[in-house]
Amino acid sequence: MSPRRIDPQLATTLLEAAARLLAEEGTAGLTTRRLAAAVGTSTTAVYTHFGGMDNLVRAMVHEGFARLHRRMSTVRATPDAVADVMALGYAYRANSLDHPQLYQVMFGSAALGGFALADGDRQHGKYTLQPLVDAVARATEQGRFRAGDPLLVAQNMWIALHGLVSLELGGYLIDPYDADVCFEAQLRSLMVGAGDEYEATATSLARARRRRSPRT
Repeated sequence: MSPRRIDPQLATTLLEAAARLLAEEGTAGLTTRRLAAAVGTSTTAVYTHFGGMDNLVRAMVHEGFARLHRRMSTVRATPDAVADVMALGYAYRANSLDHPQLYQVMFGSAALGGFALADGDRQHGKYTLQPLVDAVARATEQGRFRAGDPLLVAQNMWIALHGLVSLELGGYLIDPYDADVCFEAQLRSLMVGAGDEYEATATSLARARRRRSPRT
């Protein structure tokens, strides 16, 4: 008997549907039968593509970070490294808003129940941080940021932006200061906190704002 054919498009559709079910209905809603019905396929297709529910959840995490990496990679280095840092922040936020269900699975906001992820899975996404680390290092070399470990600075920025985006996805950033206002205020605070001058940050923010990619 020939092996069953893997359909990349169906695999992606299954991942997106699974992330949606997990985020909206919790682990009780994520069953092979429920997933197959949501996509309009058979339960066999789920096992053919992923082998089981643990691997499906793992694939969701990996797919989420792959999409984040692709979005971050669209930010090219320019002579203004601080603008690059903030452009990466815009890219992070846009990707999260484009794929909210995957975002919740990636970072555990959607309960995974008994679908256990190994430590290696949680380390998997850290490579997406490298463009930010590189931009922070260049901003330091340009004298815009004070001397320090670029990885630690980048991680602290990631922590701050992750918290803001999580609140935005939860609908907590409302009037009088909406998500856009809070996001740019956060960027300014992070840049000045890293050592940049306020006026220089304002100029770089304007540049980063012009470069932001539209949401998909």
